[in-house]
Order: sequence, then structure tokens, then C-alpha cells
Amino acid sequence: MPQLNENLDFNNARLEVTDNHVHINFSEPVEILSSAILNGGFTRASNIVNVKVGQNKNKDSNKIFPPPEVTLQQYIKSKKWEGSSVGIMTAANMKSFRTSREVQGSVIVQSFITLGVSNARRAGDTADWKSFNSHSPKPGTINIILGTNARLSKAAMVEAIMIISEAKTCVMQDFNILSSVSGKTATGTGTDSCVVFTGTGENIDYCGKHVLMGEMVAKAVLKALKDSLSEIVSWGGTQWI
Repeated sequence: MPQLNENLDFNNARLEVTDNHVHINFSEPVEILSSAILNGGFTRASNIVNVKVGQNKNKDSNKIFPPPEVTLQQYIKSKKWEGSSVGIMTAANMKSFRTSREVQGSVIVQSFITLGVSNARRAGDTADWKSFNSHSPKPGTINIILGTNARLSKAAMVEAIMIISEAKTCVMQDFNILSSVSGKTATGTGTDSCVVFTGTGENIDYCGKHVLMGEMVAKAVLKALKDSLSEIVSWGGTQWI
């Protein structure tokens, strides 16, 4: 288990990894784009939090659980983390945590991931719920946080999300992870989250596959995901997902 509590050398950030969470704290709010449960979309925040939650194995369908965003808010409050927060959650074991960095000149790109694949799905699979909203997430989630000290334009942040998603799909293909619904190669899981944060350094307007920033983002994500999934496979894949 990678227990970490260290300062990052960009964006005045501090990283903490425990059995229960990944927490990145910024001395000043940073711009963030995410699919997060708590404060998703474009925002500015002082904290990014990935919280470990237990798998819901209770068969009593009448039992009422708090919405995920409430669970996250309660956890953040219990830790007394100050400032606004972007929050995601996972049932994956924090042993799956990996981080990987790419550096070119003055620009730093770093990924922070936790991974589970028991909930593997392929884009276009039949949906589990025939409704537009559900508060019943399944275990097995790939959560990817990616940050840079560069100042990405909003369009470049969206491109970064696209590159991250493509890199994730590459890894699923490389490890032949199959969807339990269609039996075809999975492209992710049904509950993945992605968070991108940007800094105040060099201005970067593009993050596609033809430009250096896109290459750096992809490599940082690919390395972390491959390291984590390789470990899961070597242990039989059951205790982290």
C-alpha cells in the first residue's frame, strides 16, 4: 500500500494517499474540469478528493443510502479540509493507486489513478438501469486525476479528457479486459471518473494527438494504468476490484 504524504513541486500542491482516500490540496484554488460526483464540470477548487467506499452488498432494496455527493461532503467535513472540493469515489482498494509523471522543459504533467475492473463495460453496452439517473453505482471503477503546471485553455482541458479516455481504452485492449455485458473488449468501467486540473504556467491551447501536450498526457496515464493493472493481474485480480 503506497502511503504518501508529500509536497508536489508544482501548483503549490500536497498529495496524501491513505487506505481511505487520495487527497490533493492546493494552497490556492486551481481551475478544474471533471466528471466528478461532487462539484463536477468546470470549477475552481482547493481540494481534489478520491474516497474509498465499501461495496454495497445489502440485498434489502428498501434501505435508503445517502446520495454519493452527501457521502463525499460528510467525509470532507470529517477531515476538516478547508475550501471548495471536487470529489469522486471508488470501491477499488487504494493499493491500486499509481502516479506517473512526464516532463518536457518547464511543463509537468502528472497522473494519479486508482483502478478496479470488475465493472468493465464497452461503450454502447445495454444500460443496467432504464432511467436517466441512478444512485446505485457498482464496484470496480477507474478514477483518473491528471494535473499540469501549464495553463491549459478550456478547449485543451476538454481535449485532455478525450486523450485520457482513449489512453484508458488502449490499456483495456492491451490487457484484454472484457465487458461482462457484451463479452467484447471493454473501453472502461460503468462508473469511471476523470478530473483534470491546470496551473498558471506556460499557455497551452491544444492537447490533441498531434501535439506534445497530448503525448505527455497519454503517456502519464498509460504508465500509471499499466502499472496498476499489471499488479492486479499478477495477484489474480480479485482483491483490488
